[in-house]
Amino acid sequence: MSELTTLSRSIEGKVAIITGAASGMGAASAKVFADAGARVALIDMNAEPLAEVVNEIEEAGGTANGWPLDLTDKAATREAINAIADHFGGIDILVNNAGISRFAPIDSDDYEDAWDLSLSVLLSAHTRTIRAALPWLRKAEHPRIVNIASTEGLGATAFGSPYTAAKTGVIGLTRSLAVELGPEGITVNCICPGPIRTGMTDAISEEHKTIYAKRRVALKRYAEPEEVAHMTLSLTLPAAGFTTGVALPVDGGLTIKNA
Repeated sequence: MSELTTLSRSIEGKVAIITGAASGMGAASAKVFADAGARVALIDMNAEPLAEVVNEIEEAGGTANGWPLDLTDKAATREAINAIADHFGGIDILVNNAGISRFAPIDSDDYEDAWDLSLSVLLSAHTRTIRAALPWLRKAEHPRIVNIASTEGLGATAFGSPYTAAKTGVIGLTRSLAVELGPEGITVNCICPGPIRTGMTDAISEEHKTIYAKRRVALKRYAEPEEVAHMTLSLTLPAAGFTTGVALPVDGGLTIKNA
C-alpha cells in the first residue's frame, strides 16, 4: 500500500540536545528520542547518572553522548553546545528540560537565594542554550525548540513563587521566541507537565499522591516520565512545522478540572 501522507514523522538521524537528561523526564526523553533514531546529546550536571543513561541508550543500539555541565555557567554552556555541534555535525532539536524545585515563603531568609537559583536554572538557562544553539538551528532543515515549563506556569501553589514565576517566564519566552523566530522556520513550543513521577515528587508519599490525583486529576493518577517525553517528541517532528508558540499541558486533565 502506498503512503497517503506527505509530511515526515521521522527524526531518524536528527541531532537532539536534551538538558537535565540524567533522570526523570530528561532521561525518558533521551531514550524516546534515541528509540526514534535521533542522535542524542545529553546534558546534566550529575556526571555519574548521566553516564548511566548514555550507556543504557548505547546498549539498546542508540547513539548518545553525555556532556556534564552546570547550565548556570554561561561560558561553559556555550562551549558545550559548540562541542556538541562539532561532534555531531550540527543541531536540529533543542529540548530545555533541566530543572530544580525550590519553594520558599516570601518572607523567609532564604527566599532571595531560592528566587535567584530558580530563575537561573529554570528560565535563564533556556535562553543560554537557545542563544548558543541558534546558529546551528538556523542551518537545520526542520529546526525545533521545546521548553519544559509546568502547570505551575498556568496556576500557582502557595510558597512556590520562585518556581511559578520561572515557569510562567518559560511560557512567555516560548511565545515571544515563536514570533521572533517564526519567519526563519524555527518552531518554539513548550510542554507544561502536571503531576509526574520524577525525583521532584519522590518525597510525596504514595498515599498523598493518590489523594491528590483522585481529587485534582481527571485521569486520577500521576504520569510516568515517558508519557511526557512522547508529547515532547511530537512537537519536534518534521510534520509539526505549523505548530509554534504553544504551551501544551500534559497533566491528565488537571488544568481543566473544576472540582
